[in-house]
Parts: sequence; structure tokens; C-alpha cells
Amino acid sequence: MNINYLKKLGFSDKVAKVYLGLLLLGPSSVRTLAEHVEYNRGTTYDALKWLQEEGVVSFFKKDSKQHFVAENPEMLHAIIKKRQSELSRVEQSVEKHIPELLALYNAGGGRPVARYYDSKNIHLILEDVLEVCEQDEESLYRIYSAEGVREYLYDNFPTFSDVRITKGVSVKVIAVGKGGELRGLDERKWLQANTQTPTYILMYPGKTAYVSLNAKEKPIGVVIENDGVYETQKAIFDSLWKTL
Repeated sequence: MNINYLKKLGFSDKVAKVYLGLLLLGPSSVRTLAEHVEYNRGTTYDALKWLQEEGVVSFFKKDSKQHFVAENPEMLHAIIKKRQSELSRVEQSVEKHIPELLALYNAGGGRPVARYYDSKNIHLILEDVLEVCEQDEESLYRIYSAEGVREYLYDNFPTFSDVRITKGVSVKVIAVGKGGELRGLDERKWLQANTQTPTYILMYPGKTAYVSLNAKEKPIGVVIENDGVYETQKAIFDSLWKTL
């Protein structure tokens, strides 16, 4: 018999076998049940004790000996409700400790965190760029602006450049391919390169965002939050900038 459903309720393999054996035999002594399930009496008794605590087995005395009997299997619903109640309390406890756990997580530092964005929320990357740069002393970010992606990037945030200028955020742009224009608080240089899979790369304090087009010509993006990745990309960009 498949006992997986019992194991999901917390039954071990041995406890499940003892429980099913007791259901089959009816009221039984530990000795009789142990012989049936082929366990020693100690193991059988420990299983019965657990089943008693869960409320699915009870005992009575007959001829001065303990006999155990399985309760109606409907009692398994009581175990389910008990587990649900326990999980609810655990959830409340976890929720209360999330801020503390987040503090520990953030203190770890150094671990790369990647966040993915589809075409509907690419604008969230741009919003993050402005929010992070606005709080940074340099208030500057860097871009490899790729021809072929540029026109899609700002679809859901057409006023991005105006908002950027209002917030006093500057940008250095290395345009890969033709196109692009100066809007204010920006510098632009061009790099001639032939690529079949253009990727727009934004480097801003502690983060590096990559935006490209999928097979359906929709922009998709990933932001890697890691100081090491950012500093490496920034150093490469600044070195290339000086040569253009």
C-alpha cells in the first residue's frame, strides 16, 4: 500500500506500518502487533506512543494487559488541522523575524543577486537607476547603448531623460552603432562594432543591468547586484572611454 500520504502527515515508515497493521488486526497487544509488523516490541511501542499523541490510536486494558486500537481513520483530518494550525503559527513567527533575517542577509554582502525583468517591467530598471544614482555622491551612471535595443528600452518610460535631468543624474554613453542624441547632463562617444545580438548595458553604483531582445523582439533584462561586477565593468568602460 502507498504510504506517501501518511508520510506527508509526519508518519515515519515504521509508524505507518504499525498504524496500518493495527487497522488490519483490530484491537491488539504490543506482542501480537509486533509479530505482525515484524518489529521488536520496543520499536512497535514507540510507534504506538507517537500514534497515541496524534490521537489516532488509543488503548484499553484486557486481562491486565494493554491492548491498542486504531481510531476511526477520519481522525486523520484532525492531524491535518493540527498541522495547518502549527504552520500558521510558524508563518506568523517567520513574518515577525523577517526584518532580523534580512539584516543578517544584507550584512553578508559580496553575494551576487540577479533579478530578471520581462518587457512589461523593463521600466523598473530605469527607475532603479535613477533612485540609486540620486542617492550616490557621484550621481552618475554609464551605458553601452546598443543600436537595435535603444528604441525599445524607453517605451514604458518615455520621459526618462527629462526625469533624469530634473534629478541631476548624469550619464556617460558609449554608443555601439549609430544613433542617439544628447539631452543634457550627458556625454556620448561612439564605438563601431558589428554584432548580431546587441545588448544594452547600464552600470550604476553596485549594479549592472543587461537588456537585450528575445526571439519575439521583446526586451528582457537582468540586473546583477554585486559591487565586484559593477567595479569591473566600470573600470573596463572608463578605460575604453579614454581611447575613443
